[in-house]
Amino acid sequence: MEGKCCESPGCEQPAKLQCPTCIKLNIQGSFFCTQVCFKSNWDLHKNLHKLAKSDVASQSSKKGSGLFNPWPGYKFTGRLRPAAQSDKREVPGNIRRPDYADHAEGYPLSEMKLKGNTYIRSLDHDEIEQMRVACKLGREVLDEAAKAIAPGITTDEIDRIVHEASIDRECYPSPLNYYQFPKSCCTSVNEVICHGIPDMRPLQNGDICNVDVTVYHRGFHGDLNETLFVGEVSEKARNLVINTWECLEKSILECVKPGVKYREVGNVIQKHASSQGYSVVRSYCGHGIHKLFHCAPNVPHYAKNKAVGVMKPGHVFTIEPMISEGVWGDTTWPDNWTSVTQDGKLSAQFEQTMMVTDAGVEVLTARPGKEHTAYFMEQSS
Repeated sequence: MEGKCCESPGCEQPAKLQCPTCIKLNIQGSFFCTQVCFKSNWDLHKNLHKLAKSDVASQSSKKGSGLFNPWPGYKFTGRLRPAAQSDKREVPGNIRRPDYADHAEGYPLSEMKLKGNTYIRSLDHDEIEQMRVACKLGREVLDEAAKAIAPGITTDEIDRIVHEASIDRECYPSPLNYYQFPKSCCTSVNEVICHGIPDMRPLQNGDICNVDVTVYHRGFHGDLNETLFVGEVSEKARNLVINTWECLEKSILECVKPGVKYREVGNVIQKHASSQGYSVVRSYCGHGIHKLFHCAPNVPHYAKNKAVGVMKPGHVFTIEPMISEGVWGDTTWPDNWTSVTQDGKLSAQFEQTMMVTDAGVEVLTARPGKEHTAYFMEQSS
């Protein structure tokens, strides 16, 4: 960095730091004298990142490009690598869309207005009925994706199935363009904790793959995910997935009822995960959901958290524990979405959207007639 000057307009002080995102994206330059200068120049500077990422996206969308490494020099934590991506899928204009769907930067403006607000809404009767419908449709869409999981299928094909199943049900696939997420669902394979971007990599025998689906139907979101086996999986993969499902089940059965503090959810999950030597990811949490994709409450999955709020009838939220085979720490690929384990070991996740009732809980995204049965339990391995 010797001899470099700060690139903030009007500042010629010696540079002492370089933008870490630019380093990951292989952008030359991007030197600054202090964090103050870096932050004051952020609105202009972040456009470089967008340009670099759009170049990567245009390369990855070329048919036949197969596996590739768009980030030369990046050190992956595990064995998974990115692959080419297909073009963005379109949603017919007659389908109702969330506010971020057509925003140039994918900003959910209605959510952003409430950032930091810890007030938890209790939904009224009509809103609850709308949520039931959205969650039922979300479950149907995930069911379609789960049926297709097998060695050789690409996660891009899973995304196509999710996208078309959503459209068939007059739903907008909620992840699409949310903060510019490029696909209609998240597919997280092996060491990917969450937010994996569907691509052209074929699933391989022995993989575990989480499919995370959210649909937006007539103004309401329904959110759920499951981790599935791809062919014959190892005993260690199977045991991790079983424990993760049990973490979700136990947290719902033991915690979700009026009068319970939201912070208790993490205590139950961490106790069960730790009992078998697993760790709980801390960077991501469950969340409120209704007309907004993400809102209060925040529902951490680890013990001794500081979550705000007490459960009351009409509260609707997700619990979605991410349980890792090794350390709990995560890191993010240079695509700014794909979150992976720091040690490259496996991670699994399950998610349900639920509502607090006078009597306890109603799991809105449960499998009809099989509320306590996940798909992996019916897969042979």
